[in-house]
Amino acid sequence: MNIDLAHFTPFPSLVGGLLIGFSAALLVLGNGRVAGISGILGGLLDTTSRDRLWRAAFVLGLFAAPWAFKFFASLPAVTIAASPPVLIVAGLLVGIGTRYASGCTSGHGVCGLSRGSVRSLAATATFMAAGFFTVFVTRHLLGL
Repeated sequence: MNIDLAHFTPFPSLVGGLLIGFSAALLVLGNGRVAGISGILGGLLDTTSRDRLWRAAFVLGLFAAPWAFKFFASLPAVTIAASPPVLIVAGLLVGIGTRYASGCTSGHGVCGLSRGSVRSLAATATFMAAGFFTVFVTRHLLGL
């Protein structure tokens, strides 16, 4: 295995991870809610939900964060190597997976693991194994 040192960014990654952990802790301590993006977005789209304001603020913060980051450093170039149909199928599969797993990688991987949830450990291990398997098959077996 080779590490691409040109794109190896341990310090910005550490800061990003700390900010994610801090925001998840702030949300659970201040609002009693888990920072699972699929659940937050699902509740925002639910027209019968009465707690849409904090959900909208959270999602707005997700979109505003890169713009705020631009004041401190340049944004990295975004390169998407997959075709639009592959992205659509991948998005649908992720959406289906979050419904079956009762949460997403942020809810289970960040918040659930930090709470010691065995269910979140199983879900996160499954997410990661599926991701490893998918990359191996698409990149090494299919050559996509």
